Parts: sequence; C-alpha cells; structure tokens
Amino acid sequence: VQLVESGGGLVQAGGSLRLSCAASGSIFSINVMGWYRQAPGKQRELVALATSGGSVNYADSVKGRFTISRDNARNTVYLQMNSLKPEDTAVYYCNVQTATIPSYNYWGQGTQVTVSS
Repeated sequence: VQLVESGGGLVQAGGSLRLSCAASGSIFSINVMGWYRQAPGKQRELVALATSGGSVNYADSVKGRFTISRDNARNTVYLQMNSLKPEDTAVYYCNVQTATIPSYNYWGQGTQVTVSS
C-alpha cells in the first residue's frame, strides 16, 4: 500500500494550498482518511478526518479555514487550506485506516507546508 501526497509548499499568511493524497495498492476497503501534522519540536496532531459514512472532524485550530474531502472511487483525500497562518507551518501527513478486521493504518511520507508572515 502506498500513499502519495502532493500540494505542499511555501505560501504567505492568508494564502491557500490544497493537499492531495492518493492511496494505491492492495486496499480492499477504506474507512477513515485523514490528515495530521507535525511542527518542529511538537507532537503529531490531528488536522481533519473523513469517514466512509460521510462524517468529518476538524481540529479546533483549523475549523472554518480547512476543508477535507475525499473521492472514494479514486481512494484520494484532499485538504483545502485557506486563510493560512504561520502556526500552520508543519509537515502534513496523510493517514488511511481500513475497514477490515483487524484494521490497518497507513501513513504517507509527509509534505512540508510553510506559511511565511
């Protein structure tokens, strides 16, 4: 299973970026797709996730600014990030959890997002 992320980069405060993550390989059923981030010296934290049933969840710090969406036919998840702030600077990781029993957890390689003030 591979998760390929794209869309990171350098942007000024107030700008926007869109991250994409495509899952490929032997994934039989995906339950949750989400995004996490890790800033230097900090723990990895949840940014947003979307379940196969359509539920979404956001960290309080990104509510109203970020939007997660997924294309189930293409096993792809997106993160639209608007009104970016310097504190959003981090490495963003895609995460996929399968609906199998047991459930398997996969991570992307990470993509750097840097927001300049």
